[in-house]
Amino acid sequence: MINKLGLFIGLILISFSAKSQELNCKVSVISPQIQASDKSVFKTLETAIYEFMNNQVWTNDQFKIEERIECNILINIQEWPSIDQMKGTIQVQYSRPVFNAGYNSPILNLTDKDFDIRYIENAPIQFQPDQFRDNLSSILAYYAYLIIGFDYDTFSPEGGTPFLVQAQRIVTNAQNAGESGWKAFDGNQNRYWIIENHLHQSFKPLRSLLYDYHRNGFDLMHKDVKAGRANILKSMEGLRKVHQLKPGSYNMQLFFLAKSDEIVSLFSEALPDEKGKVVPLLKTLDPANISKYQNILNRR
Repeated sequence: MINKLGLFIGLILISFSAKSQELNCKVSVISPQIQASDKSVFKTLETAIYEFMNNQVWTNDQFKIEERIECNILINIQEWPSIDQMKGTIQVQYSRPVFNAGYNSPILNLTDKDFDIRYIENAPIQFQPDQFRDNLSSILAYYAYLIIGFDYDTFSPEGGTPFLVQAQRIVTNAQNAGESGWKAFDGNQNRYWIIENHLHQSFKPLRSLLYDYHRNGFDLMHKDVKAGRANILKSMEGLRKVHQLKPGSYNMQLFFLAKSDEIVSLFSEALPDEKGKVVPLLKTLDPANISKYQNILNRR
């Protein structure tokens, strides 16, 4: 009886541990452009990706179930050239919970157009950290480490470095891959440049911003909204250096793609002098959204 009880408890603990990985990733695979009578392979792929992202051990840290990092992956299969080849896009979204609030602050919202994979139905997705096995596992692992790295950066200064370095290692291992997205010459808006820029000295103010904006900004607003907003404005001032060194960089575009609506909402409630500082700054850093930032001044 005791042995059976011990075994039962052990199984519960193993089950609990298996559910307590780092990511809680929602996955959706769609294929509206594919004309086929049987598209069950895409549902199988969706399940395989879900299990890979959520069951893989990505760090040495212990996560409680409620501490898992919430994220979303949307894959749009646009071409199906052969039974085991698929081409399309992968959209990656991640939002960070704000302390003592029922609000999640968006961190990543990017669409990768270089999703070119081979997948055999019901085959497990396997990943080896030190080698390139296939494009699917490498892309998924890359974004898993990117999400975790960004998350850790928001909780401690450059705290995500080990995971971002691992994402960069995946890029290095994929340099001989035939698929696009891994190399510098594939374009200036791909997986190579996201991680290359983020770890480069020139982008240190952007990494500092991830911490100051969230930990010293939003996380303080439950106590003092004005102080938190002031810290966010101060953190964004540091982006002037990035803009001067790397104007129009992909990483800056990604930051404002995720944050522009949030920033407008936040500073629309600010005092006139604060609005007078933030709007010119935003128009300089993110000229593509000038009209959006003008709304900050228009709101009373």
